[in-house]
Amino acid sequence: MKVIIFGATGMIGQGVLRECLLDDEIETVLSVGRSVTGVQHDKLCEVVHDDFEDFSAIEDILAGYDACLYCLGVSSTGMSEEEYHRITFGFTRAAAETLVKLNPAMTFGYISGAGTDSSGQGGQMWARVKGKTENMLLGLPFKSAHMFRPAYIQPLNGIVSKTKLYRVMYKVLGNLYPLLKLLFPKSVTTTEILGRAMLKAAKKGFPKQILEAADINNIGL
Repeated sequence: MKVIIFGATGMIGQGVLRECLLDDEIETVLSVGRSVTGVQHDKLCEVVHDDFEDFSAIEDILAGYDACLYCLGVSSTGMSEEEYHRITFGFTRAAAETLVKLNPAMTFGYISGAGTDSSGQGGQMWARVKGKTENMLLGLPFKSAHMFRPAYIQPLNGIVSKTKLYRVMYKVLGNLYPLLKLLFPKSVTTTEILGRAMLKAAKKGFPKQILEAADINNIGL
């Protein structure tokens, strides 16, 4: 199986990349990003691409893959709705429309978030945009598409967030993770479990198109 990962340098993407490289059923992993991951592995290929609104220049590289695990995302904190929409919806649509044209038998996995608003009518800007993005992806003619809505994610295996504030938060909460897992078993997961869940859904399918945190834990354990 050949897999494309978008956002492999982010915290979630690092976890997904790790699980792909550990999986014997994965033949090739292509990372598409604005910078390299720094990971060295025989299965890993990387392409640095600056324009995430137009992938025409690298279409030949993106053809021939079985699954895309889309982990690219930004926090909406301090962003205008226009800019957040451009990155969250616009970048994802450009990638997905290119991929479905090149690889119609592909499975597409998308990192969304708990509380995403599928109706597009809610009061939270990020939730509306994420919901619009999910609906767009589910409307494309992929073989299958799965939207992953994790809540709290604990990074493992040396994986760290790019954001300093989040790094501090995860360091503090990391010591409390066993307690959080006990108190909120349906709301907490790890980068390892999330990576495995995305990969399993891509390889074997899953009856749900929208996976909440409890579904992620069930499939990723």
